[in-house]
Amino acid sequence: MNKIIIGISGATGIQYGIKALELLRDQDVETHLVISKAAELVRTYETAIKHEELLRMADKVYPSGDVGAAIASGSFRTMGMLIAPCSVKTLSEIATGVTSNLLSRAADVVLKERRKLVCLFRETPLHMGHIKSMAAVTEMGGIIMPPVPAFYTKPQTVDEIVTHTVVRALDLFGFDIPMPRWDDDHKARM
Repeated sequence: MNKIIIGISGATGIQYGIKALELLRDQDVETHLVISKAAELVRTYETAIKHEELLRMADKVYPSGDVGAAIASGSFRTMGMLIAPCSVKTLSEIATGVTSNLLSRAADVVLKERRKLVCLFRETPLHMGHIKSMAAVTEMGGIIMPPVPAFYTKPQTVDEIVTHTVVRALDLFGFDIPMPRWDDDHKARM
């Protein structure tokens, strides 16, 4: 069975990581979750989901301090990693290769093994340090994907906006999750 790592860092937008776990339940994939300490704090501010509920959404969960976990090794084969959301701290650690926790270490391993890394980078406005970190991760093979909403789908809820962004991110791993898509008639279609 394929495996994918889902990282949730401490930026606003924990809903993106939660939605990824929800959508991946119906896919033929095993989810491996790591949540930063800051993300746990954000969870209490942005959602009503309890810690235990979030952990139950994944097939396997790793403490952020466990740098010896399976996902920290290149011999543990995965499709790659989605970091949703990706904080400036996490992106900067990945860009420099100086990792302080399992989340950034797993991303570093994904890059060194030439696997897919997608970062839903949550920061604005940007200074040159942010832009250089984005460029460095891109040059290493990572994909920087700010969660920018698409309005051609005429979303009616925040959940529709979040879902569309997450499905687009999961598209990058080859998942085929139904959603409204742009077609030749320039209309969103299922």
